[in-house]
Amino acid sequence: MAHYDTIIRGGMIVDGQRNSRFLGDIGIVDGVITRVGRIQPGATADREIDATGLIVAPGFIDLHTHYDAQVFWDPYLTTSGWNGVTSVVVGNCGFGFAPLKKELRQRAMQSMTKVEAIPIKTMEAAIPWDWESYPEMLDSMDRTPLALNVLPYVPVNPLLIWVMGMEDAKAGRKPTDAEHAEMVRLLNEAMDAGACGWSAQCLGVAGDPEATTSGGAAQSDYDGTPMPTDVMHDETRLALARVLGERGEGFIELSGAGLAREHWEELARVSGAPIIWQAVVPSGGWIGDARPDLFAWFQSCHDKGLRIYGQGITQNPPLLFTFDYWDLWGPVWNELAGPDVPREKKLANLADPACRERLRAEPLKVMFIDGIQDTKLHQTGDVRYKWFEGRTIGEIAEATRQHPVDVVCDMVVADDLGTIFHATQFDTTIEGIKALIDNPYIIPGLSDGGAHLKYLAAGSYGTEYIAKYVREHGFSTLEEAHWRLSALPAFCAGFKDRGTIREGAIADIIVYDYEKLSYNFPEFRRDLPGDEYRLVSGGSGYRYVFVNGQITIQDDKQTEVYSGQLLRGGVADMEKLKTRRREAIAAE
Repeated sequence: MAHYDTIIRGGMIVDGQRNSRFLGDIGIVDGVITRVGRIQPGATADREIDATGLIVAPGFIDLHTHYDAQVFWDPYLTTSGWNGVTSVVVGNCGFGFAPLKKELRQRAMQSMTKVEAIPIKTMEAAIPWDWESYPEMLDSMDRTPLALNVLPYVPVNPLLIWVMGMEDAKAGRKPTDAEHAEMVRLLNEAMDAGACGWSAQCLGVAGDPEATTSGGAAQSDYDGTPMPTDVMHDETRLALARVLGERGEGFIELSGAGLAREHWEELARVSGAPIIWQAVVPSGGWIGDARPDLFAWFQSCHDKGLRIYGQGITQNPPLLFTFDYWDLWGPVWNELAGPDVPREKKLANLADPACRERLRAEPLKVMFIDGIQDTKLHQTGDVRYKWFEGRTIGEIAEATRQHPVDVVCDMVVADDLGTIFHATQFDTTIEGIKALIDNPYIIPGLSDGGAHLKYLAAGSYGTEYIAKYVREHGFSTLEEAHWRLSALPAFCAGFKDRGTIREGAIADIIVYDYEKLSYNFPEFRRDLPGDEYRLVSGGSGYRYVFVNGQITIQDDKQTEVYSGQLLRGGVADMEKLKTRRREAIAAE
């Protein structure tokens, strides 16, 4: 009779392959699923789990994170690791830390602080900096304890800077043939070491650092200049795409809605790879006919055999923020009360009538998020406004006969920056989210995990997808949802041994209570290296999470088992799986 490391018995299996759910058992040996179906009662196992009444499904795969720094201090990559995510892709948008010369480390952290709002004190305290080359960085990640699997892109910004130098890369100079050849060599070297492809943010005009889009301004470097990839040339993207075509592997992530669609299609033809179009937002009235036109283009690409997918923001996480750190209300707010303004100066500015006059002259509506008047007061220590908690700034202003700017300034000053505000992103509506879920070429997620830590915690997107949009609203079947959350991103990213429940696949599995599955309202915690704080959101209803066959979450709590891996080329190291299993047995 067969012996298993673990048997999961009697669960409702949703296998991620769009097959109908079925009652069955799963047997796991050395981190691999060796049996799916019925396992006879006489079979033995080191551990047997009763999954009666529970859903058994593949772990979620998050293609859009910025855990490039957090991977070195948080094995669980929270909040993703608390919400059913078992694998993540890092190095998105062209942002990252390799290849990188020693003298540019501080500069790289300054850039990441601006574009992804990761506290620089945290990076300074946590990143080991025991590399310069990309393969050396992967070796460093490989030495780091992980409770999730990590697949890395090659971010193109550091690649351009390494080859061309900071000044020329940011000026948008076209690389020479020799420089393109060196970029190609470095990309091949990185992929030989385990990279999954490359990523870039392209929000400007090639070669013109003065012609960035408004999106480029929002995602500009710490000194206000464009990132190198914002002004990179079509020829550079095509040179990098050819590498994937020649290798027959990898995928591409691009944030570049302004790029010509013909260029996107050429990249797909040259590379032969899936390409992720960033990002499709869930607004209910998205710029007239923009979304139907984009969806029609996705369909036409797939009709031509070009695998271009949209990454959809299929969730509605609240932005919770204080004026200790807030940078999304525009340039005057940032000048007077932004993250770089010292605390006492910030309070003085917000109390100053002349500064308030400048703020009142700014538009109340801003890009990407709720305008000032639509932002809610979440919590304040100012007794004058305490009873307004849960109301919008506009409603409070009307009730108190003040300008919205004065309402904000009064309570922030009185509360010594402690007032917490609540905004939403992208004019999100339930209809907008449904439109993304309904489209077969949208990959759910875009958690931005590891980024914007002081006001965003969107790693709960998979929990929200199942609990709210499947269970509550019925926008999708559970079978379709698990295919979209696991198998589809696994296919696009080149995960070769996971994403579905089938014999021979790696056992990345979630076991959850469908009726109790939920995600927590975000909360602030001061648990970052460098004595910094962040926003987090846990999940509930997760009875077990398996990563590479070992239990990392049980009853919504970390087991402190670090069975995750750096997935070089999207593949697990089987010998390492077996070794870790033997170590786990010895520890028990």
